Amino acid sequence: MGRVLIAAAVASLVAGLGAAAQQPVFRGGGDVVRVFSTVTDRDGRLVTTLGRDDFEVRDEGKPQPLTQFDNTPQPIRLIVLLDVSGSMEGNLSLLRAGADELFTRLRPDDLVRVGTFGEGVDLGPPFTGDLREMRAALPRHISPDAPTPLWRAVDEALTAFGSERELRSVILVLSDGKDSGPSAFGERFFSQAEIIERARRDDVMVYGIGMRSRGRRPPPGFGPGGLQAALMADLPDSGLALVAEHTGGGYFELRPSEDLGAAFARVADELHGQYLLGFAPPRRDGKVHEIDVRLGQKGLKARARKTYVAPKESR
Repeated sequence: MGRVLIAAAVASLVAGLGAAAQQPVFRGGGDVVRVFSTVTDRDGRLVTTLGRDDFEVRDEGKPQPLTQFDNTPQPIRLIVLLDVSGSMEGNLSLLRAGADELFTRLRPDDLVRVGTFGEGVDLGPPFTGDLREMRAALPRHISPDAPTPLWRAVDEALTAFGSERELRSVILVLSDGKDSGPSAFGERFFSQAEIIERARRDDVMVYGIGMRSRGRRPPPGFGPGGLQAALMADLPDSGLALVAEHTGGGYFELRPSEDLGAAFARVADELHGQYLLGFAPPRRDGKVHEIDVRLGQKGLKARARKTYVAPKESR
């Protein structure tokens, strides 16, 4: 009888191990490429009810089996970068009200850091989930002659995330102007291409909200070129949309009649309505790989980052 019980126990254990071996493998750390995707319909409305089989992820054109799929809200570490250059002087009240709309839509497990860029780059207090601390970090004054160190601000925000990657990292930039470049002798110049490369390497998603300036417009120069430059002086930096596109974020450019608070709210809704798609890198070559997220249903559009850097096989 004892031998029968032992044999039955062994058989049960073997069966259990076999069943466990058949479960899907969920890899973590450097063994999985995480892709967050936003899905919208023809009218631009968020679609949050799709399943794993509705997605296909391609690496260098080849479909990859998904080892991770999750459509539940994922906690985020969010750095909000607010433009306080001189051209934003007329937008201060809108900026504060819009940011507050974002704060009230965040989840309890989200962490936020509020930063500004103008006369300098100030990333403010550490990450917090306290609504009062977020509100207290909002700017109260804008210097009328402050420049727009846009790309330097984004670069410093990327550094501020450090090496901690337990929560996904997102930067949201609100700006009404073009990057002003270095403001002091010997200060480093940051290009849009450098920002895209670093965000890709650090796996950081960038969102952008562009708006027209309400401050003073510079007088036009001579000739058609001078007039065109004056007309475009109050437009946001076009590179912000490109950075958002490459990193999988979104970009919203507001017309004068549109609500800034609604744009901030849309960003919060998107961040909590994205799909997490994970796959094992087919080659551990340390190179940049192009990826493409496709959907089986017609009339839907997936937005996700376009590239990633594959881990490198250690020798």
